[in-house]
Amino acid sequence: MKPSVVLHGYEAVREALIDLGEEFAGRGSFSVPEKVNKGLGILFSNGNRSIEDRVQEEARCLVEELRKTSGAPCEPTFILGCAPCNMICSIIFQRCFDYKDQNFLNLMEKLNENLRLLSSPWIQVCNTFPFIIDYLPGIHKKILKNFDYVKSYVLERVKEHQESLDINNPRDFIDCFLIKMEQEKHNQQSEFTTESLIATVTDMFGAGTETTSTTLRYGLLLLLKHTEEEIDRVIGRQRSPCMQDRSHMPYTDAVVHEIQRYIDLIPNNLPHAVTRDIKFRDYFLPKGTTIITSLTSVLHYDKEFPNPEIFDPGHFLDESGNFKKSDYFMPFSTGKRMCAGEGLAHMELFLFLTTILQNFNLKPLVDPKDIDTTPVASGFGHVPPFYQLCFIPV
Repeated sequence: MKPSVVLHGYEAVREALIDLGEEFAGRGSFSVPEKVNKGLGILFSNGNRSIEDRVQEEARCLVEELRKTSGAPCEPTFILGCAPCNMICSIIFQRCFDYKDQNFLNLMEKLNENLRLLSSPWIQVCNTFPFIIDYLPGIHKKILKNFDYVKSYVLERVKEHQESLDINNPRDFIDCFLIKMEQEKHNQQSEFTTESLIATVTDMFGAGTETTSTTLRYGLLLLLKHTEEEIDRVIGRQRSPCMQDRSHMPYTDAVVHEIQRYIDLIPNNLPHAVTRDIKFRDYFLPKGTTIITSLTSVLHYDKEFPNPEIFDPGHFLDESGNFKKSDYFMPFSTGKRMCAGEGLAHMELFLFLTTILQNFNLKPLVDPKDIDTTPVASGFGHVPPFYQLCFIPV
């Protein structure tokens, strides 16, 4: 309903998001999610233990839960969702949940369903013609209802934190935010408000849980077709994997990168907007113009990644088998508004996947050559097909 510009290919995307990062740092309109947070939060706003220890601890919890399947066929969506969701919970609430906790499972169910629904054709229509959101029935109402559930859950936790807050001893993200709210309570322009806190935490759940768990789920599906041998040689079976191992495991590192490149999780990025009138590649873009950056055109560029439609860890290995970085690897976007959780996501994907593969052989229920990795939904995100597998202890 308003002018938008699509940037296709690495050179155009890089020039906008990196070389002119400030000018392209505005957030474009994305109607259905905006309805949730009203422009607040971090995704759609314009404005003593290491974390590795926690990821390793959560990886061990994940392995113990997978052991309980006793090698029987299982559908891994919720088990794989528990680990990244617990990581976000530990940052926000300083607490973790048992994988069978019903409140925890309800929360993940809403987040999982929303990624699937946001990728449906109807939501693409709603985002294109936002006036229909308020007037027509449809699955967009279900998305808003799911987000309301998440927000009400967050509000309960915020109230608990307010009752037990010690400003000299912040426990987690919510405490830090509440302390900042107290410090700025006389500032009429302060962005530190309860409404903003709830929106920000809801964003952290949406962006930090389902993206990582979907990548893990897609990754295991791909690994059912492709074996992984390096873990035994470098780590063995006696200790947990750590991030230092990554530099000695170029093939595993390449596999994790190739999973993200191949699945192309968020194909058209989150929309950007130009923050001022600007001339870009001989085109005049007025301030506020929506910019859609095709990450697919970068991640599947055949000059950088030969046969990009094929899953091939060799895309990230040189002739000697060493890991090869690529400027074209931007599943987290790039520039001023790239994913704030990229570092945590890299750590989670590497440690969760290597810990699973260290402890289990993955057994498909069908012949590997018959496994279909085509996404069941392609819109806002690429959603992997439902599948079952067996985790066979080694």
